[in-house]
Amino acid sequence: MSDMTDKAETAPKPPKTYGRMARREMRFAYSMLAPTFLIVLAVVLLPLIANFWISFKPVTLSDLRAPELNINERLRGDLEQAGDTAELEYRLRNTSQKASIYQAGFVDIIPDGLEVSGLDERCTLSGRKLTCTLGDLPEKFRDRIRLQVIADTAYLTSPENPRDSAAAAFGKSDNILTNFSFTLDNFKRIFSSPDFWKVLRVTFYYTVFGTASALVLGLFAAQLLNQNFRGRSMLRGLFLFPMWHR
Repeated sequence: MSDMTDKAETAPKPPKTYGRMARREMRFAYSMLAPTFLIVLAVVLLPLIANFWISFKPVTLSDLRAPELNINERLRGDLEQAGDTAELEYRLRNTSQKASIYQAGFVDIIPDGLEVSGLDERCTLSGRKLTCTLGDLPEKFRDRIRLQVIADTAYLTSPENPRDSAAAAFGKSDNILTNFSFTLDNFKRIFSSPDFWKVLRVTFYYTVFGTASALVLGLFAAQLLNQNFRGRSMLRGLFLFPMWHR
């Protein structure tokens, strides 16, 4: 008996700490799994954070795109010989129905062979570069800028559509989705809606009774398929068929 006790006391015991190789393998395993964990966290957490952020914003469909200056450029008039005049027109529009654009304007390149004879007071011309400074544009802003141009022989030889060099707009705007102004209007609208309690009741019924019925029917089917009866294999196959189909 004493010999068995001595052998038990002298028997090797498992190490209480990890060895160098085990720690290295552990770090390697964590480094291999880290990208998967980060991707799963991003897929799960980012939509939740976005929904939480938007819930405190008075957002409508018109707010999903930031305000911008829309420019429609066209050449009005026929230029058939040197010295003919035409009108270079810029149609300007603030795309937002609610937000303003601050320090707005645009830059464009006048086609070669067209000489500008009349400038709008908001615009300046440096070589072929046209710069128009419009200032602050309120919501629903619409305006037109017209320039008188004269064609020469170079333009008639190789005519260029002014739209080929699209005007580049600039300006600053406040996007309601990214600013730091928050409100509780969405929650007030939901809780004051006459359909709120009806929707909440239907959701509760679907959650409770749907989950309970699925558990009861699942347990009943599991107990039924665990019994010995004729055709059990075929019935099991029918129950598992949707999983195979996926």
